[in-house]
Amino acid sequence: MLVDFDTLPEESRVWIYQANRSFSETEISEIEEKLNVFIEAWTAHGQDLQSGFKIVYKRFIVIALNQSLNTATGCSIDASVHFIQELEKAYNVDLMDKMNVSYKQGEFIAHKSLIDFKKMAKQKAVSKKTIVFNNLVTNIAEFKDNWEVPASESWHSRFL
Repeated sequence: MLVDFDTLPEESRVWIYQANRSFSETEISEIEEKLNVFIEAWTAHGQDLQSGFKIVYKRFIVIALNQSLNTATGCSIDASVHFIQELEKAYNVDLMDKMNVSYKQGEFIAHKSLIDFKKMAKQKAVSKKTIVFNNLVTNIAEFKDNWEVPASESWHSRFL
C-alpha cells in the first residue's frame, strides 16, 4: 500500500539505495512510476505493506516501511531486492554496492569507491567536516537526523 513517505511514522524501517551516478529527470520520472507500481503491490504473506519512497539528490532511492502494521518478511525483502536489481539493469546503474561512499562537495554529490575515499582521507582531501551520507541508518528518525552528517559523526570517521 503506497503512502506518502512523509506521512510514515518515525520508527518506519528504511532501505537506502545509492546510485553511482545521478539520474536524469526522465529517469527519475520513470523510476518513480516503477516504484509506485512496485510498492502498491508489495505484500508480506498476502498482507499489504504500508510503504513510501523518496528519490533524494537525484541519486538515492529511499524506501520506508511502516512495520507497526505489517513487517517485511524474507520473501518481501527478496522481492524489493529483485526490484532494485531490475532498476540496475534497466538504467545501467549500480544501486547495491555497499563499498562506495557518497559525500558532498559544496552542492555537488561525489561518489567514490571506499578505497578511493580512504586515500582521499589520508591526503586530507576530505575531512571530519565533510558531509557524508550514512546509508546504514535504519528508520525514518535516523534518516532525518543522521543520514547527512559530518564524517566525524559517521562510520566514515574511522578513515579520518
